[in-house]
Amino acid sequence: MPKRKLQGVIVSNKMAKTVVVKVERIKEHPIYKRRYKVHKKYKAHVENSADFNPGEKVIIQECRPISKDKTWEVIEKTKK
Repeated sequence: MPKRKLQGVIVSNKMAKTVVVKVERIKEHPIYKRRYKVHKKYKAHVENSADFNPGEKVIIQECRPISKDKTWEVIEKTKK
C-alpha cells in the first residue's frame, strides 16, 4: 500500500525532533455547494527541528508510529 503524502505549513518547531504541520484542504457543502477551508494539524518527525522554521512549506509522509501522536515524517521543504 502506498504511503500518503500531504503538503502543509509548519506551525511550531518547539519540540525536540518534532514539528507541527498544518494541512489545509477545501471541502464543498453537500447541499449549498459552497467551498470552504478545513485544516488539521499533524505532528511530524524530523531529526533536527532547528532547520525548520514556522511558515515554511513542507511535504510530510505517513510512516510507522514513532510515538502516541507521531505517525508522520517530514520528507522535504518546498519553496515558499
